[in-house]
Amino acid sequence: MSAEETFVEYRPLLFTIAYEILGSAAGAVANPRAYLAQVVTRQSLNQLRVARRRREDYVGAWLPEPIRTEPDAGDDAVLAESVSVAMLLGLETLSPRERAVFVLGEVFGFSHPGIAAMVGKSGTNVRQIAHRAREHVHARRKRFQSEPGTSQAVIGR
Repeated sequence: MSAEETFVEYRPLLFTIAYEILGSAAGAVANPRAYLAQVVTRQSLNQLRVARRRREDYVGAWLPEPIRTEPDAGDDAVLAESVSVAMLLGLETLSPRERAVFVLGEVFGFSHPGIAAMVGKSGTNVRQIAHRAREHVHARRKRFQSEPGTSQAVIGR
């Protein structure tokens, strides 16, 4: 079943849940793009928090797993060329909230007030988070400083 078919199947359920919580159908989403981006952002932040707890014992740099979006293997090569490993490593220097603000603003072009609504912060706070995130990415600072003894032990293993 495709993602669209899944959405169409569950759309009445989603509407009913929203109606029951809001008490009216008047609370419809005014901007579907912003609303869906907000939902994905909040779910992604939750996943990053959970993954961070699971990776506490993980040794090494974490990179997002590549996903297959096309059935053709040739498209995978195009995808691999289009994704910049340097960008992924740069994003690793950011906290989950900084990463969300950076990606939503720099990659998808959302405004600071729009991002503020998605991440639950004020517009001024989001502007400062975005500024810090850009500085971190440009500086390519390591997110965590490892101790030399730990690195040597890992290499030895």
